[in-house]
Amino acid sequence: MKQSKVTILILFSVFVTLLTCCVDAQSCKPSGKLKGKKPPHGQCVNDPDCCKQGKFYTTYTCSPVVNTHTEATLTINDFEKGGDGGAPSECDNKYHSNNTPVVALSTGWYNNGKRCSKFVNIHYKGKSVKAKVVDECDSTVGCDADHGYQPPCPNNVVDASKAVWKALGVPASEWGDAKVTWSDA
Repeated sequence: MKQSKVTILILFSVFVTLLTCCVDAQSCKPSGKLKGKKPPHGQCVNDPDCCKQGKFYTTYTCSPVVNTHTEATLTINDFEKGGDGGAPSECDNKYHSNNTPVVALSTGWYNNGKRCSKFVNIHYKGKSVKAKVVDECDSTVGCDADHGYQPPCPNNVVDASKAVWKALGVPASEWGDAKVTWSDA
């Protein structure tokens, strides 16, 4: 009898954990829309990704829950002055070499700067790299000079320097968008 109570208690705990996990994962809903503006002539750094006049872009104040293998989209960012990152990095107000493994995280994962200067592990097809968080990939605003006239980031982005892509062994012809997992280091 005692063993069946323990079993029931364990099953109940597992059920509550799974329910909480799924509710948390689904609780990150869009926070609004941002209407795109046409960038000033010659001001858009990465033309195909620039905001489009009148197009509405989804914004988020949250990101999916972080675990040991958080799924994300790896994108590429130029963290150097004049690059498509726009303004200096949020964490230290500096630009960073693209030869250094650094990343910007979507707004929810950036967590009001709580991950600034901390490291994350990024995993892709059996390889991994440790990168320093230096910036926010802003999911709440965009289409302005500070954001390189690009739309707001989706809520599940790890925006990485070229050094991260190289360390993961991704051929340069495939740089730009890859499905990865990441975790706090």
